[in-house]
Amino acid sequence: MTEDKYLGKQVKYPQQYAPEILVAVPRYLNREQYQLADNDLPFIGLDAWHAYELSFLTVNGLPVTGLLKFVYSCTNPSLVESKSLKLYLNSFNMHRFGNTAKEGLALVLNTIQKDLENLLDTEVKLSFHTSNNQQLPFDFNEYEVLEDVLDVDTINFTDFNEAPQLLSEAKNKTKEIKIATHLLRSNCKITHQPDWGSAYIYLKGKNTPDLHKLLQYLVSIRNENHFHEEICEMIYKRLWDKFKPEELMLACIYTRRGGIDICPVRASHEHIIPEALCDGHNLSSKLLRQ
Repeated sequence: MTEDKYLGKQVKYPQQYAPEILVAVPRYLNREQYQLADNDLPFIGLDAWHAYELSFLTVNGLPVTGLLKFVYSCTNPSLVESKSLKLYLNSFNMHRFGNTAKEGLALVLNTIQKDLENLLDTEVKLSFHTSNNQQLPFDFNEYEVLEDVLDVDTINFTDFNEAPQLLSEAKNKTKEIKIATHLLRSNCKITHQPDWGSAYIYLKGKNTPDLHKLLQYLVSIRNENHFHEEICEMIYKRLWDKFKPEELMLACIYTRRGGIDICPVRASHEHIIPEALCDGHNLSSKLLRQ
């Protein structure tokens, strides 16, 4: 299995460009246990990545450093394993590209795009950023943070392994919710190191979740061992099956680790996908967990 090729192991950083180090992880490995068939997914969506430490040298040795953002569809066969991506991006550090920074950057971005598209068998949109001083768009202004609006000190949290049985319908018939939590925590599938994050949920339909129970459920993921994308799809599937919504969107914003953060988004319809977060050419405003 390719998932653990580098994770949890001591690996030397490559000193020269090394595309062969990239690892693709088939999505079906996790989807099967949640009855998610690649040819009949209840969602569309994207995986948005921010790599904060991309750097290379020009021909005359000038370092060029910045943030790489890239986005690709979740309906492709595979995801890129994050440690292999970290090693791959670091392989550019001492490699020389172009006589000028602009020329070198064009070569590097073209190279990364081709390598990722070959690996993932899908279109990859990417961009490079050296500053974000401008006012950046934010997708989640209307979302209420559960731990801020609920009396959380009165809730008993007793389940810390995923407990979908906690989910129940709200007694009041609210037809639409936009909620969030910054209490998302899961563990790496291979190393079991903790991953911290935020979840943003939009749900519209006849049945909506009891918010107290929803928060208890989201906290119950605390000891689950999955990749970020898998956690997102697991939560989405539980909500989809339980509440049978007309529309559903889930964005999981994870804290960067190893200089990279991963932000998977799953949605029932394209028009509810967060535009700024999923724009491969532009940055959006950083969230708390980034």
